[in-house]
Amino acid sequence: MRFASNPRAFAALIFLTVAWGYTWVLAKIALNEVAPFAFAAQRSLAGAVCLFVALPLMGHSLRLRGWRPTLVIGAIQTGLFFILQTWTLVEAGPGKTAVLIYTMPIWTLFLGRLIIGERIAGAQWLAALITLVGLILIIEPWDLHASKLAIGLGVAAAASWAWGTVLVKKWRAELNADLLTFTAWQMMFGALLLYGVAWTVPEPATHWSLHYIGILAVLGVVSNAICWFLWLYVLEHLPAWQASLSILGVPVVALLCARLQLDEHLPAIELAGIVLIGCGLVLLALINWRNARHLRIR
Repeated sequence: MRFASNPRAFAALIFLTVAWGYTWVLAKIALNEVAPFAFAAQRSLAGAVCLFVALPLMGHSLRLRGWRPTLVIGAIQTGLFFILQTWTLVEAGPGKTAVLIYTMPIWTLFLGRLIIGERIAGAQWLAALITLVGLILIIEPWDLHASKLAIGLGVAAAASWAWGTVLVKKWRAELNADLLTFTAWQMMFGALLLYGVAWTVPEPATHWSLHYIGILAVLGVVSNAICWFLWLYVLEHLPAWQASLSILGVPVVALLCARLQLDEHLPAIELAGIVLIGCGLVLLALINWRNARHLRIR
């Protein structure tokens, strides 16, 4: 296995990993000043608006293709995902939340089989098994007194992300060829849905402090517009498997930052579960790299 040598692409990948990892801590802090559904709507709208501003500046078209599938994917991958993700953050620390949600590749494996009939190879089953054992250690089903709500919400958020990903594969021919344009539109559709939910659910009014506005700006400009541009740059200059493997560092950054800044403590058995989840996801990424390499050789 050879790693491509492109210093700029690697620098972009490191920035992405740190920025997306620290996003979880910022989101947890923001929830001290804003209600969950309002926050989900505001951060998704901020991200969509930033992408729509950035697209013309980067020479991308704003033309929408396949509005119906884009609307459905936006409702799932932005609307449903942000509701579940934010609710998980309310119930759990940012590090644990990030780990649960980054189990997404395993649920993509299962939903890909269910929805579009993708075959699951023997080695992929092993990766899934390792990840699920790690998840069981985090859930601790033998502890009848521990709350399982946060874990259920985190897994559901990961599954909704995976569901949206599989639908993108299924309807790829009907969607925008430009990934950034598609992302902006599906995020906007999801944000509008989230505003409908936030308007319907009774919540306290948002406290628009400079601190909260600053967090929202970072989430919108850095985490969405800049990081999505860098992600596309990374995919153009590094092998996809290498980028995907490296991005698994996001929950690691979230765990470290949550420990340092928010003093998030995890018991030993949960840490063991996290290690197993990481091993399963790394194994899955390596299997996907091997499969892609064999296809190129053929």
